[in-house]
Amino acid sequence: MDALREPAKAGLGARMIAHLRAIAGPDRNPTTNRDLATLLAFTAGILNSVGFMAIAIYTSHMTGLTAILADSLAVGAFDVAVLSAVGIGAFVVGAAACAMLFNWARRRGLRSRYALVLLLEAVLALLIGLLAQELTTEGRTWALIAVLGFTMGMQNAIITKISNAQIRTTHVTGMVTDIGIELGKLVYPRRADDPEPVRADLGKLGLHTLLVGAFFVGGLTGALSYMVLGFVTVVPTACILLLLASIPVVEDLRDHSRGRRAGA
Repeated sequence: MDALREPAKAGLGARMIAHLRAIAGPDRNPTTNRDLATLLAFTAGILNSVGFMAIAIYTSHMTGLTAILADSLAVGAFDVAVLSAVGIGAFVVGAAACAMLFNWARRRGLRSRYALVLLLEAVLALLIGLLAQELTTEGRTWALIAVLGFTMGMQNAIITKISNAQIRTTHVTGMVTDIGIELGKLVYPRRADDPEPVRADLGKLGLHTLLVGAFFVGGLTGALSYMVLGFVTVVPTACILLLLASIPVVEDLRDHSRGRRAGA
């Protein structure tokens, strides 16, 4: 009996390793998309919460920042207006950087075309976790709004690319809306003779509920941990993302090295 269990354990372990390698890889499927999106939603919740605890601004919330920008200009709070504008601009630049990096890698046939963006996000999150506390209060405010805005822009752009614009991870408005729509479909009265019955998309409902929950848990974790650990709060999840994103990058570097040796 033990001999029968060993191959099963080995097979399960191999599948788990293969799945972890695929999470940031180029070959996408609903399972890898779900698991990556869950990790990114959790990460965004932590970063968003830490940013708010530190500078009282949600760095992933472009609707809120745009409203703050307008209101601040109206009441003459120009320092807050400039800070909000920097956050919005950083988010846009982050999304643009994602598009440039992704397409650069795609044109070269790299397996790391998604992973490179995630790797950069992980490195920036690590820098925040390890260095933000060393900055002055004013310098920290400007650095956080710029770096977190850039990071959230990149993350939102890459998950949009991966999911064909079906998933967002840095904000939950659209997903909460979709949850409401699917719940409405789910409880809608059904008639036996209805030629076009209303059917809820249970897969979509489950996925969006999972992602909203991951964002919430990340936010709660970030807020509670920040009060005890400070900016180091972001380091563990950044390390996990760094590890997963490094796998396709290392594979590309290995293939490039083999190609150079073969051509020598």
